[in-house]
Amino acid sequence: MIDLGLSKIAIIAVVGLIVLGPERLPKVARIAGTLFGRAQRYISAVKAEVTEQMNASELNELKDMAKSVGDDLKSAEQQARQSWQNTRNELNQTYQALSATNVGDLQKPVDASAYQNALAIARARRTGRASWAVKTQRTPAWFKAHNRIPKRVLSEAARMKKHRSHQANVRAVKNSFFE
Repeated sequence: MIDLGLSKIAIIAVVGLIVLGPERLPKVARIAGTLFGRAQRYISAVKAEVTEQMNASELNELKDMAKSVGDDLKSAEQQARQSWQNTRNELNQTYQALSATNVGDLQKPVDASAYQNALAIARARRTGRASWAVKTQRTPAWFKAHNRIPKRVLSEAARMKKHRSHQANVRAVKNSFFE
């Protein structure tokens, strides 16, 4: 807008006083002020309308973008449904093909010696170095008691409270009335 400082307004007032005279200057100043106010209101209304139109265009762009994202999501959903349906059909075909084969071959009893061999291998792994980690996981209670390892860990605040309460009791005994 127009940059009017105090010095420029003073110069305009002096020129107006000289040109118009003291009788007509207040009336002209009032009229100029009202015209200036109207101009400012008109400019602010135009600004508001322009920003409203810009926001409307941005909203339209956002709506279009949301619509395109929605369309993309729908197409992705349809593709996922189609791939799911294809996989389901393939599994059904495989199941039908397997059910058509002779099931009696699959139900033969398992050889017990294979189970015994697997059990022996598992027992062999439990001895030696691999079992040492399992054995040392937990520290025995007698070891903790012998080495004075605390069973419950206190927070720093709890330790300070414990220490300070002991000190307060010692002071209370020293400063008692009966000493």
